[in-house]
Amino acid sequence: MGMEWYDMIAKRNGGYRGRAKFKIEGISAEQIYEEQLIRMLPAYDSVLDAGCGHGEFTLQMAAYAARITGFDNSKGLLAIAQRALASSGVTNVDFVYATTKTELPFEDGQFDLIYDRRGPTSILEHKRVLRKGGVVFGIHTDVSKVKERLLANQYDAMEIREFNDAWVVFPDETQFALFLSDAPGNPDYTVPEMREQLELRVRENTVDGRIAVRERKYIWRAENH
Repeated sequence: MGMEWYDMIAKRNGGYRGRAKFKIEGISAEQIYEEQLIRMLPAYDSVLDAGCGHGEFTLQMAAYAARITGFDNSKGLLAIAQRALASSGVTNVDFVYATTKTELPFEDGQFDLIYDRRGPTSILEHKRVLRKGGVVFGIHTDVSKVKERLLANQYDAMEIREFNDAWVVFPDETQFALFLSDAPGNPDYTVPEMREQLELRVRENTVDGRIAVRERKYIWRAENH
């Protein structure tokens, strides 16, 4: 997805966040990932947040880390992150504009831990910025590129776990349409001309009389040896 889409999301949604209201039934993989990351962070001196978006998660994790650098390729999202940082009182976070499509503006071995919360899996192609013995830790909905890039770049001690027990449940079609529209690559399901397609998606995702989507995500970890 091009950075124009992310800049549009930043302007429309006030950050890389969805607009839909929903509830989670079961234990979300996102919750598991966050809890594991919080336990990991104190052990690392220099941490990179790959694809930090509007910086909200970065600032939350700063409470557990010595120092975090967040980068993103959306100037719109980074502008929101910088404003949030300035008003937060947090002193151990930096936000940097960067894209994995070019050489990253970081030193060799600069980071002990890289975490990737639904950010660019192409960060795995920039192995030089992770020190020997360092760890990459991520969560994504599609693990195919993760596997491919971990193997191609010769990471070690790879662990990939699938989580699909939780459900995302929506109160009505309007909220489901917002949820779909905020997913990268999707059209705007809230406009009248998409009504027929929205109704089809509603039928496909009606479970026991409710509109619900099973959460399918992967948490992965590997080391740089």
